[in-house]
Amino acid sequence: MGLFRRGGNVRDTDEVTGAAAVTPADDAVAPVEPAGDDAATADDAVTGDEADVAGTTPPRPAPGGPWDVSEVDGLGRRVDLGAIWLPGVPGMELRMEIDKSSNQVTGVGVSLAGSALQVQAFAAPRTDGIWDEIRGEIAESVTKQGGAVDEVPGPFGRELLARLPVRTPEGRTGHRPARFIGHDGPRWFLRGVLTGAAAVDPAQATTLETLFADIVVVRGTEARAPRDLLALRLPGQMRPPAPAPAAAPAAPDFDPLTRGPEITEIR
Repeated sequence: MGLFRRGGNVRDTDEVTGAAAVTPADDAVAPVEPAGDDAATADDAVTGDEADVAGTTPPRPAPGGPWDVSEVDGLGRRVDLGAIWLPGVPGMELRMEIDKSSNQVTGVGVSLAGSALQVQAFAAPRTDGIWDEIRGEIAESVTKQGGAVDEVPGPFGRELLARLPVRTPEGRTGHRPARFIGHDGPRWFLRGVLTGAAAVDPAQATTLETLFADIVVVRGTEARAPRDLLALRLPGQMRPPAPAPAAAPAAPDFDPLTRGPEITEIR
């Protein structure tokens, strides 16, 4: 049995909608965690079946990952989180972020050895990727908030190196480094945010980059509007039935650098 705990802080932020929303955390060491506007904390500890995330660090896959579910031979040693199958790394801490207003799991966070990776999956058009467009929106948002951003080549193509403005515990304005990485798949887009040591030290980023490269995205066949957040679930939960066709939903609101409600599995 694994121990899950709920916790987190709520911060008021300027609303920035869409898959590129960026809001700095109130302190320089808060982990990367998204939250909805109506997010609230929960202090109760709950137990649940422990997902199998043990095993050796997965080797770097051949060029092309992250993967679509049609490209792999089953779950393997990954954890089934709904739209994301997440590889396990020994010693990692797995966080599932929940939007209180919809009771929807909105993101996955992995912490390991002083670094963190936040991952979210979105629907995308059938023909065109959206990472090029989202990079521009992220850069604009960071700049407007007083930060700085550079677009550079990386292991997954073009990525952003950002210095996000934050307020230190002493009340001063500081900057927090972050790397925004992305991958356009067939009708989906996977976005990752690296913080901590992995944002500035390539050697420290290797394990989390390898994890990101071996993620599998389960898009589903239902019609979705571009940038619609793909549904996630807690480890061990049953996959919900496919929803009935409905009007295209609005793009979700989330703040990728704001701490929110969470359920954490500690390894």
